[in-house]
Amino acid sequence: MTGNPVAIVGSGIAGLTAALALAPLKVVLITRAAIGKETSSAWAQGGIAAALGRDDSHAQHLADTLSAGDGHCTPEAASRILQGTAEAIAFLENHGIRFDRDNEGELVFGLEAAHSRRRILHAAGDGSGAAIIAALAEAVRKTPSITILSETEARRILLTDDQVSGLLCVRNGRTFSLQTSRVILATGGIGGLYEASTNPSGNFGQGIMLAARAGAELCDMEFVQFHPTALATNRRPLPLISEAVRGEGAILVNDRAERFVKDIKGAELAPRDVVARAIAAQIMTGRRVYLDARKALGSRFASRFPTISDICKSAGIDPARNLIPVRPAEHYHMGGIATDTAGRTSLPGLWAVGECAATGLHGANRLASNSLLEGAVMGLAAARYIKSRPEPLARPMPEITKTPPPPKPDAIRSIAERHLNILRDGPSLKAAINALLPFAEADATAADPAIIALAIAVFAHERRESRGAHMRTDFPLKTARSVQSRMDLSTILETARTISASHPIARSA
Repeated sequence: MTGNPVAIVGSGIAGLTAALALAPLKVVLITRAAIGKETSSAWAQGGIAAALGRDDSHAQHLADTLSAGDGHCTPEAASRILQGTAEAIAFLENHGIRFDRDNEGELVFGLEAAHSRRRILHAAGDGSGAAIIAALAEAVRKTPSITILSETEARRILLTDDQVSGLLCVRNGRTFSLQTSRVILATGGIGGLYEASTNPSGNFGQGIMLAARAGAELCDMEFVQFHPTALATNRRPLPLISEAVRGEGAILVNDRAERFVKDIKGAELAPRDVVARAIAAQIMTGRRVYLDARKALGSRFASRFPTISDICKSAGIDPARNLIPVRPAEHYHMGGIATDTAGRTSLPGLWAVGECAATGLHGANRLASNSLLEGAVMGLAAARYIKSRPEPLARPMPEITKTPPPPKPDAIRSIAERHLNILRDGPSLKAAINALLPFAEADATAADPAIIALAIAVFAHERRESRGAHMRTDFPLKTARSVQSRMDLSTILETARTISASHPIARSA
């Protein structure tokens, strides 16, 4: 496929927003499933954070974001991204999203953990993500400048003279090259690396892998957020019980009816890393943990949270009458491809937006519902930057002699689940590196997912402190100053080999 369109990989909120904002420039939107399907954005229940209420402000939203980020946010980047809130909400509304309003037509704001104000906008109640993605996908289908390549997988970024010249893609078993000098990665998170995750199981960090193999720098890969309250069931991925339920007054109890977080600052609405560790500690001692919404919501549960109510009832639980069993699960990756606030990476011609990017907004622990906001704001920012520059010349693509094998994370999940979870320590991280390195260096189906898991392990091994979502039991304290970590793939592999050679333990997990 020739020409020089802007190629976008991914169809969550960041990718769809960028595609729409780039019009009338020619765009090719590449999506692994049908447009908008199998995206974390479509599964989002909590909504989108927006400091637009009369009692709220940009400064207060920024303060809450920096506090949740545990001293690791980039304040200038966070401020700039949050300043894009009003523009992003207006853009979404102009493209068909209808945020929930009261009888007077005023926006309704919900409360979530670590927010000092009610500032969470919802669309269709707790089906916010699905409603937002459905509207954006419909708008994309109606935009003549956008070509949609569904059921298509981007396997590699093609380079000519160390600059982007195309994408190697596979569709229906057929390999083809797409010529482009501008690629936006919007591929979402890494939940597919874990056995217990709230994300689509096919999302293992494809965009991060594409960028890493092309030589782009990765940043803060060690910071993986575990949502405190996934429904404790055998279903995979695990259904999410939004913390908006806790925002409406539901409490956490163990099987002794003890409210074990009541003495923690913020209690049920403490930052996610704090609540997740508290629940994990209960489970490790043999206790079961439940969310109790009976008093706070009772019979109102189904009308306030219809999606969650249906999920619970499908598991035989009536939230109005029963305790809801919960457990932590991988939910969001704060790290990813290092970018600036225009989405630019260290590789010319490559942008990254949404969860696959590390902008400095989230720091060590993402503030609830900042992710959909970041996706929309950064999609607009990348599009604005690209449209402000002259169209670059199309570069000749290198000859393709071999198609990489289809990525399969199955062999990686048990390693990540065991060693890259809520609690970490040096020996466990070294075991992960020893187990993952052979996969990452092989030319096999597990190689691409293994590269992402290995990067998490290496970054986590090198951060000898505990901060936000990164908890080292052998280094339980924070250092005086947090420093952002950046490495490219060659450095990650070199560091992993050094660690493995220094600690030759059995390669098993």
